[in-house]
Order: sequence, then C-alpha cells, then structure tokens
Amino acid sequence: MRRLGAVAVAVALLVTGCTAPEEEALDVVVSGEPGERPTITYRTPLSVDETVSTVIWPGSGPELVEGRPALVDFWLEDATDATVVKESYSTNPTARILSAEDLGEDLYETLRGQRVGARLLQVSPAPGNGAADFPTVTVLDVLPTRAAGEAVPPREGLPTVTLADDGSPSITPSATEPPADLLTQQLLRGTGRQVAEGDVITVQYTGFSWTTGAPFESTWTSGSPVWFSLDSVPAWSALVEQPVGSQVMLVVPPSYPLGVTQSEELQGQTVVFVIDLLASRAATTPEGSAPDATAPAGGTDPTTEG
Repeated sequence: MRRLGAVAVAVALLVTGCTAPEEEALDVVVSGEPGERPTITYRTPLSVDETVSTVIWPGSGPELVEGRPALVDFWLEDATDATVVKESYSTNPTARILSAEDLGEDLYETLRGQRVGARLLQVSPAPGNGAADFPTVTVLDVLPTRAAGEAVPPREGLPTVTLADDGSPSITPSATEPPADLLTQQLLRGTGRQVAEGDVITVQYTGFSWTTGAPFESTWTSGSPVWFSLDSVPAWSALVEQPVGSQVMLVVPPSYPLGVTQSEELQGQTVVFVIDLLASRAATTPEGSAPDATAPAGGTDPTTEG
C-alpha cells in the first residue's frame, strides 16, 4: 500500500450549527498520516438531517468484497461537543462483514466499493433507535486482511507454502525431521511497525501438522482476522521484531505450549503456523475496553454507527 503524506481535507457537508439561524455549509477537516489516528476539526454542535460520507483519500489495495470481512480502524466522536465515543487506534482494528445486515445501511454504503488503504469520513444524525442520542462524526481507515510484502526465499527443509486466491495458505510437508527448537521463517517481508514484546497482534493464521500437512485451526475458514496478546501464547513470542505486513512461518516443537486446544492426534507433534501479521499495538486498557486473553482465537470490538 502506497504511503501518503500528511493530509488535511476540508469537506463541505450539509450540516449546521444548532444555534445558526439557518442552514449553512460547514467544513469538517480531517488531517493525519496513514496508519495514525486522525485529527478532526469542525464547529460544534453539529446537526445533520441525513448521513453524508466522503473519501478523504482513496485506497490502492484490493477492493472490499461483498459478504466478506473488512478490517477497519475507526475514530468516532459525538458531534455535539467533539468528545471521543469510541476508537480503535489505541487498541486493535475491528473486523466486520461487508453487508448491510452486519454494518447497518449507512456504514455499509460508506464502505461498499472502497479499497484497502482508503480513509473515509461519515457524518450521521442521531439514529433514534436507542443506540445513541447524538449525531456522530466518524473516520475509518480500511486495512488489509492479508499480508503483502517482498517474497523471502525460505530455507531448505521447511514445508512449502501455497496460497489460494483469497490468501489462505496450505502446505506440502517436508520430508526432513522437524527442528528441535522454535523456528521462524519470513515468507513475505512487510514494511510496518515491528512487533514488540507484550503487543496485541491482529492476524490471519492457519495451524498445520508438520507430519501430514493437515490444518487443525484456521481464521481463513471465515476469513475474519482475530487479535490477542502475545503474552497469552508463549510460542508466538518468536514474532517479536517481525514487521507488520509480513507473512511468517512459525515451526513449534511439542515442548512449547500453544495456547490452543489440540486434538489427541496433535499431542507430542511439531506444528506449523503460517501467520499474516496485519496489525500490532502496545497492550493498553482504555476505559471500557480490554485486550482479549483468549488465544489464538481472539475477538473484535465492533463500531457503533447506528
């Protein structure tokens, strides 16, 4: 995904200050770097009769697919006084299904047809359905749901990884003996933030048996990324210093606890994880939010759009 410089876009919306004698066009200014929380400037309080959305900058990655997961960061403010209601930049991105049923009609229309890398602005009236009693200003960043980076030739003796069109991996087992120690091998080298100890990571992954190559657990079944703390899976601490955007093979000998529920057939076996690193954030616990301690299958914190 290409990098963009600082962006400040004044968006003329049909919104009005509640104290204004008549309707007038006001500006909502969104600034900030890609991958960082936005800064939003506008006159408060705002009132708007219907939802308005616009593209702050377009994405250059894959187009979002109807009925499939979309991964977004969001910043949602109460437009009456510009207070932050909810946001994901200090915790972890949110995975949602691209459908009106899952997102609601307004957010669905905002995201529909967009590409990975886009930054979007949505201004909505109070929904009047009990979800909120105030209008909202929301900025959304569309994030990738699969790794993308420079291919790295794997070392000899490791399983061969093949990717399907949607990015889901399969492996051809190696005929060699499995390594006795924990082993990491980059398959794609990303360019994002490096994973730090104790981070909460957002990933797609599949776990395989070294011996048979058969998968035993995968997020690709639904295609929805998950998130969890590295501290909850000791073997995955080997991902520290790997850059976000990478795809990494992690070979785990049976001496390491995995943090997953294994079948009897996997007990005492070496397993192979193919992991797409989509985001990594320092573990923080803002008010009303907490990292999920269950791993690898984590959870998401849905946006509230009404």
